[in-house]
Amino acid sequence: MRKERLIVPILAALAIVWMVGQLLSSVLFERSLRQALEDLEARGEWRVSRVERSQGWLSSQGRLLLSPLLGRPWQLELTYRARHGILSTDVEGTFLPRLDTALQQAVGEVTATSAPRWKGRYHTLSGHSELQLALAPFIIQQSGRELEVRGGRLRLEGVFGDWRLRVRMDQLALTDGAAQLTLGPLLLESRYTYIEDAHHFAQRDHLHVDALSLHYPAYDVKLAPLDIHSYMVLDESELRLTGELIMGDVMVPTEAPDTALLNGHIVMELSRLNADAIRQAIRRLRQEAAWGDASLPMAEGLLSRLEPDLLQILSDSPRLDVITVDADSPLLGIRVDADGALFFDARKLDQLNVTLLDKQEERARWLERLDGDFIWHDAPTVVALWLGLPLGTRELQFDVIRGKWRVNGRPMPDLWSQ
Repeated sequence: MRKERLIVPILAALAIVWMVGQLLSSVLFERSLRQALEDLEARGEWRVSRVERSQGWLSSQGRLLLSPLLGRPWQLELTYRARHGILSTDVEGTFLPRLDTALQQAVGEVTATSAPRWKGRYHTLSGHSELQLALAPFIIQQSGRELEVRGGRLRLEGVFGDWRLRVRMDQLALTDGAAQLTLGPLLLESRYTYIEDAHHFAQRDHLHVDALSLHYPAYDVKLAPLDIHSYMVLDESELRLTGELIMGDVMVPTEAPDTALLNGHIVMELSRLNADAIRQAIRRLRQEAAWGDASLPMAEGLLSRLEPDLLQILSDSPRLDVITVDADSPLLGIRVDADGALFFDARKLDQLNVTLLDKQEERARWLERLDGDFIWHDAPTVVALWLGLPLGTRELQFDVIRGKWRVNGRPMPDLWSQ
């Protein structure tokens, strides 16, 4: 009899635990989604808005709009429906690109075999999230040109402060009359780590393209493979960007079927971009976007208002380090082994005008701020001949002095007019 009396309290306790678990799962899912959207917007690249939201114990649903912060010629509409469990929440939905009228007319018709759908899962206790997307093949046609995307897959996973992205596209083919550019399969892997409000962040990306081919009636160009690595860090003092390009053999089968035209790799780093000025520019851009509307998100005169922040980004005298240029052309018999650095003079920045960079006189003022030097090791004899140097010259020293190029102490000859 005593055991029977315990059944009701036990069932009641289990029901309370289940209800509390459901409520906790719903609250934590909502908090995690809100934090993720705020962190995405803090990067300064996207504008995010939630136009619909319905939160409940058993399920939640909503609709999001994402658009580029600088202008909004297109928007990405995402719908989601979440089914809450005690330990996890299953999410699914659709996404739909929306173009403005002008861009829709420029792009043309888009056809797809099915509506793009995505699904994911949020783990209540750990905060770990997973999202998967399968992209069906689709075609964009415009004035005789055609872009065919032959399907792809996307996976996004992580927790607050650490996200990983993996995108694989089967193949992209752009056709324009008799010419065709084919790209892929390709794989993009990215990792983004950050603190709250993206005050500090680091992002590492790797794009691998199995093959790239360009077909014309007269000739073909093929490249396989192609790799692009990038690493971006924003810390307390500066923003640094490091990039590496690795090219496999570039072949022209109609001209030299067995000899590569070019291969090699290049590594560069841009540093000394003032971190506080970058964060201030992002805040100003977000403010400008908040003042705008759907048809004119950025008011006129934006560049003028941003100019103080843009110039302040250069206040620490940015430098571009060409760490490695290692390229070889077996077909032409030329090899490049070079390195060097380029510096920007940040004194008296108030003498520069960002809004007038379309004028030749203003571009000349900016070029006068550049100084640097580059060394081409073991240069081929034919290059020394082109530059008017003694045939025995094996090392070429290129100097940039106030925007003017010199080679081995001599003014750089005008090769284009010869």
